[in-house]
Order: sequence, then structure tokens, then C-alpha cells
Amino acid sequence: MALHKISDFDPDYRSSFDDRDMKGYSVYSENDEKIGSVSDILVDEEGRFRYFIVDLGFWIFGKKVLLPMGRARIDYNADRIYVTGLTREQAENLPEYNEHDSVDYDYEERVRGVYRTPNYGTASTIGTMGTMGSTAAAPVEREATLDATAPLDATAPLDPSRSNAGYTAAAASYNRDTYKYDDHDSDLYNLNEQNHQSLKLYEERLIANKRRVKTGEVTIGKHVEIETERVAVPVEKERVVIERVTPTDAGRPVAPGEVDFREGEVARMEVYEETPEIRKEAFVREEVKVKKVVDHQTVNAEETIRREELDVNTGNLPVDENRDRI
Repeated sequence: MALHKISDFDPDYRSSFDDRDMKGYSVYSENDEKIGSVSDILVDEEGRFRYFIVDLGFWIFGKKVLLPMGRARIDYNADRIYVTGLTREQAENLPEYNEHDSVDYDYEERVRGVYRTPNYGTASTIGTMGTMGSTAAAPVEREATLDATAPLDATAPLDPSRSNAGYTAAAASYNRDTYKYDDHDSDLYNLNEQNHQSLKLYEERLIANKRRVKTGEVTIGKHVEIETERVAVPVEKERVVIERVTPTDAGRPVAPGEVDFREGEVARMEVYEETPEIRKEAFVREEVKVKKVVDHQTVNAEETIRREELDVNTGNLPVDENRDRI
């Protein structure tokens, strides 16, 4: 079956992939080591993807090889392609791809022979790729060593002592006229994960919460203010008033013997006065009580949230959609 570059087969192929192009995708090993990049894609006469043309410039300078689709895991989100189990030694054993040479049955058999080697793509190797979702079986080891210069006719019987879970005797009996990709090398060309891909749709939601923050501090104390206060105190002060008056019988003679002239006769009178007495006393004027109360209120917030919805382009093909709501 003839192979074609995807742009030669369908110049408008990008429209089938939402204007995305896998040409230029970085190619990585399972250990997340970059080994090259995709330079082109080969499809068969029905338009099915068969090979990535990988430029191993990061691994092997100037060499391009073919990578079967079944050995690739495509990460569309990261624009990457991960190769299952490819080692540098196997990459060196792959026949170099030349754009000027045609990819015929003999060339493909040389490519397939390398990928069919026992230490490549075995069940244990595939099992480590949890994201592949593939149940590829262990490939067959050919009885004879593969001669990279000679094509295979694939008519040699299988060694029953070797693992042949992926290749039955009937599947191994093919030639250039009867060979079919999906029948004889399904693990190399079938992208099993394509039939069971999952796409996560994300949605934002508002999470209402609250936290206690310090908004300030109230300090309560006291200080002394000084002022001058005046008070009026009425006081009494005694004074002596000497009043001289003329008696009514002034000039009347006094009978002898009534007059007793004596010296040193004194009249005494105590004189008092009041003096103000000012003093201070302290008393309780008022009492201040300090406490906290909690005011309750509802704060309304508004924010925009996003939700991913699924866009399905069926291309007029029947699609069953089962929806489970969480």
C-alpha cells in the first residue's frame, strides 16, 4: 500500500485538527528526554496515520527515521509526542529515511523488523506506560537475525518456544501483496488510546470563607488635669468699739464718800475673728467599664467564574453521548 505525506494527501488536513499541526511537535522518550521533532506524517491511501517522520537531531545528528503510530503517545496539550520504549541503539538500527526515496514494502519491513525486536515494546515495557491504555502484547522474535539490507518476506515460521502473543501463525503468513497494517502489526499502527481518550472539563466555583484580622486597637487610660477653683468663705472678725457718751446727769455733784479714786483699774474684753480653713478631699466621680460587643453583618461579594464546555464536531458522523452528572 502506497504511503503519502499528509499535506500531499490532503492539503487542507489542518482543518480536521482545529487548525493544529503536529508537524514540529517535540518527540520525547519515556524518560522525558528530548530525542527529536516531527518533520512530517505519512498516511496510507485511506488517509490513516501510519508513521511520524522524526528528525533525531537531538539524539543522532542528521538522521530521520519512521515512528509507527502505535509506538507514539500524543500529548496535544503540551505539543509533544512520547515514544514507547525506544532506545538509542534501536534508533541507530532504524533505516534512515530519505525524502527522495519511496517508502515501499521492503523499506517498511526493515523498519518493522527493528520495532519487532524482543526488547522493544514488550508487555512489561508497555505496562509501564499507564497513560497509553494499550494492551499491546509481546512481539515475536524472528528466528533469523534481521538483515537490514535485505527485505523480509515474512514467510518464516514462528518459533513456538518464543512469545508470540501478538503474532499468530496466521498473522505471520503474509507477503507484499497480502500484508495489512491492522491485521499483522496492529500494535505498531493502532492508536488504542484514541478510542478511549478522556477530556477533563473544568469549572470554577466561588468558595466563601472568612478570616479574623486585626483592624485596630483601642487604648483606655487616665490622666490628671489641673485647674484652679475658687471658693468664697464668709468669716467673722470682732473688733472693739469705744464709745464715749455724756450722761444725763453730767455735772451733778457726787456725795462725799461715793468717789473712790483708784489707779490700775482695767476693763478686759476678748476679741475673736474667724479665719478660713481650706482643704482638699478625693471622691469617686464616675466609673468607666470597658467591654467588647460583636456586630453581625452580611457582606455580599460578586466575582466572575469560568466553566469549560465540550465542543463536539462530529462531521455528520453519528455520536452517542452519555452524560453522568456529579
